[in-house]
Amino acid sequence: MTQQVPSTEPELAGVRNFRDVGGLPTVDGRRVRHGRLFRSGHLAHATEEDAAFLSSLGLHTIFDFRNAADQKLEGPDVELPGVRNVNLPLTDPADGSEFWKMVRDGDVDQLRGHLGDGKAANRMINSYRTIVRDRTAEHAHVLHALAEDSVPALMHCAAGKDRAGLSIAVTLLALDVERDAIVADYLESNATHRRYKVQRNGSSEEARSPEVMELLSPLFDARAEYLTAAFETIEETWGGVDAYLKQGLGVTPEQRERLRERLLD
Repeated sequence: MTQQVPSTEPELAGVRNFRDVGGLPTVDGRRVRHGRLFRSGHLAHATEEDAAFLSSLGLHTIFDFRNAADQKLEGPDVELPGVRNVNLPLTDPADGSEFWKMVRDGDVDQLRGHLGDGKAANRMINSYRTIVRDRTAEHAHVLHALAEDSVPALMHCAAGKDRAGLSIAVTLLALDVERDAIVADYLESNATHRRYKVQRNGSSEEARSPEVMELLSPLFDARAEYLTAAFETIEETWGGVDAYLKQGLGVTPEQRERLRERLLD
């Protein structure tokens, strides 16, 4: 399959937050190669044109970090011929299903109680810390696969912001990408055309009132403090990135070098 690297970011009708991670700088002056590592929201609503574009990328593997509750809500990814699909849930099978039901259906008083006074942002920070600390097997699987044969690869979750964002960040750490560049790429998910569409049931004015949307915003924002919390957890738990990769994820120096060969210019 011929690989076509787009010169500009494509406008996909049914896939949000798609982008090529290529071009990010490493600490030693190299850059992530274009056309090797992509990220996005889920592919369940991809149109035929979207699927044709994704097929043109020559993808080897799609890593889907959604859990069972996500897949039930959104549906399965579209099938792309010749592409391997790997589902690695980064949260438990029904994690947060009741919480997200409250996000969709709750009234303003209920949302205030669960999300107000910084509770929503704290929930996100704790989630990032937990995923980095506890989901080492899944992140190890991704890095080992990329080092072996799984490039070009696309990583996605539901919105392409949190779970996919963390997995992309872990991969970029393994490549020695500059920390500021990792954060900047993560924050790109805040662009209006990339943001996950907040799903709220009900047609009343209160359902999407300014107060409700403000209460929900920490859940749907990409905030530097969230990713910083993940980096801090790596430092606190393993003492640094090198130890995290070696001890936490079992990535050998040889595998890390293969990653660099596959993904860097």
